[in-house]
Amino acid sequence: MKTDLGDLNAFVAVARAGGFREGARASGGSASALSEAVRRLETQLGVRLLNRTTRSVVPTEAGQGLLDRLSPALNEVEAALDVVNGFRDRPAGLLRLNVPGSAARLVLPRIVPPFLAAYPDIRLEIITEEGFVDVLAVGCDAGIRYEERLEQDMIAVPIGPRTQRYALGAAPKYLDRHGRPQHPRDLLDHACLRSRFSGRAMAPWEFHRDGEVVRIDATGPLIVQAGGGSDLAVDVAIAGGGIVGLFEDWLRPHFQSGTLEPVLEPWWQRFSGPFLYYPGRRLVPAPLRAFVDFIKASAE
Repeated sequence: MKTDLGDLNAFVAVARAGGFREGARASGGSASALSEAVRRLETQLGVRLLNRTTRSVVPTEAGQGLLDRLSPALNEVEAALDVVNGFRDRPAGLLRLNVPGSAARLVLPRIVPPFLAAYPDIRLEIITEEGFVDVLAVGCDAGIRYEERLEQDMIAVPIGPRTQRYALGAAPKYLDRHGRPQHPRDLLDHACLRSRFSGRAMAPWEFHRDGEVVRIDATGPLIVQAGGGSDLAVDVAIAGGGIVGLFEDWLRPHFQSGTLEPVLEPWWQRFSGPFLYYPGRRLVPAPLRAFVDFIKASAE
């Protein structure tokens, strides 16, 4: 029985992503083309591989067995093709990175333009997502995250500034009207503009000074999703709506322009910078290898 490799790849993309539209985004194809490829594969094999509902697509028992056997084999095919790519004068191909919005805004702008100029045959696709993900399962080559606990088979490479601070800011007119906090506990009497990661409880604001650690569950009129809603929180703070907490680099332009004033700066928490992470259990694709080498050289 001769089976088209493209149909197998389509099945794996849909099964890993949990849907045809999600699989299309991960593979760069179309949902209709993936659906037709999976239908063709099921017809040829004479067995249903995916259970489809209006809300989800999950492998059947036969489909899961096929997926478990196919994934390592297809990874080896990709690795074999990448060995050939290594003989080119310049690395080429698609590099897909899964990153949080903060990295896309604060870290990558300094790296991406010179990287693309140095490697004109590489196409870079950036997918922004706040939660920690299995980069292979979502069709990406690598990800960027802050202080996450990585799996043992992940390789982590520092990228961007190695130390950052979590800052607070408010419009001068808000502070003139409501007072300037002198201690983190004073925030309990203020309108605080908060953010949370999707699907997670809202973490308290944490402050450090001279060995003292203070955690405050501040409340206020606005809660936004981390990353995508952060600019809205900043706009509300500039309008005088309350005190916003974000990465210092995110708020610095507003501090410099005077539209926001730093709040409780001696208490701002420091944390380590982000890491590029990718699986260490397979050969590194040439575009990713070029990106890793580039950020390492940039850090020297």
